[in-house]
Amino acid sequence: MFYALQGMRRRNWGVSYTYFNQRTVLNEVKCEGVGLHSGNRVTMRLKPAAPDFGIQFRRMDVCDRPTIPAVHKRVVDTFLATSIGFDGVVVATIEHLMAALMGRGVDNVLIELDGPEVPIFDGSAAHYLRVLNEAGIREQNAPRQHLRIDRNVLVMDGDAYIKATPSDIFRIRYTIDFPHPLVGRQELTWSFSENAFDCEISRARTFGFLKDVEKLQSMGLARGGSLANAVVFDERSVLNQEGFRYANECVRHKILDFIGDLALAGMPPQGSFEVYKAGHALHNRFLKKLLADSKACSAATLHPACVPLYPVPAAAGYAGAFTAISKPLQ
Repeated sequence: MFYALQGMRRRNWGVSYTYFNQRTVLNEVKCEGVGLHSGNRVTMRLKPAAPDFGIQFRRMDVCDRPTIPAVHKRVVDTFLATSIGFDGVVVATIEHLMAALMGRGVDNVLIELDGPEVPIFDGSAAHYLRVLNEAGIREQNAPRQHLRIDRNVLVMDGDAYIKATPSDIFRIRYTIDFPHPLVGRQELTWSFSENAFDCEISRARTFGFLKDVEKLQSMGLARGGSLANAVVFDERSVLNQEGFRYANECVRHKILDFIGDLALAGMPPQGSFEVYKAGHALHNRFLKKLLADSKACSAATLHPACVPLYPVPAAAGYAGAFTAISKPLQ
């Protein structure tokens, strides 16, 4: 394709997050870890899937091995994490893995688990990226669709809000404000690309406050939580000896969570998102409102004559125009 298009006039329309075709993992890969809230050890397998299969989770420890698609309609709980479920079968804490799959451009994969929760690893998306790198990524002969924002959408909860506006790129402006001397108000404006996700977002860990952790554990939650998989603050300091991975690690992790929750749209976004003091519950409310309004967004596909602005790693060095073939979302 590169050689056939060498004569095309190169144009940068700002679309910095997309590949032309859908992608899946090249090989099956297995990993093991502990669930953040259950504290149970779980084995996870990622398997290649056909085009348009999407991202689906299969509970291997449940009779009949039910499969749950990772879509916003299947969200059953947003307290401290995002959980999906169907007929009483749940897969919990999926947001970091979902963010990694979007960050690596994986559209189709079957994820098998022998427990109710995705392993937390170090509390970031970095280990999931290593797992995906081990599996390898394969481009498929099917066009990818993107969630294009067509008009402004706003959801609010008190002073917290999420606003989406049309844009040629996937950009997030996220603001948090916690009454702690090492957190406080943090704001970051960030534009998506695979390299930027790897370097600037993927290693940001989940965080919490010691007084809240102790309360949660008394409720039977956060049983797998430790300094190995979370940044924990006491009243004035951070308890992790290594300190922060980024000076503003907390707001970066909130962007990571938001990316993972947006991935439940089933396609990568194309738009600008302003998020203020939100969490998983508001993320999900926003996505439901967005997808319920056929005039607010549409499914856009790269025109077959075009190529992605940032290329598949094996074929670097070219960019093409973005031409959308759009249809309303169902």
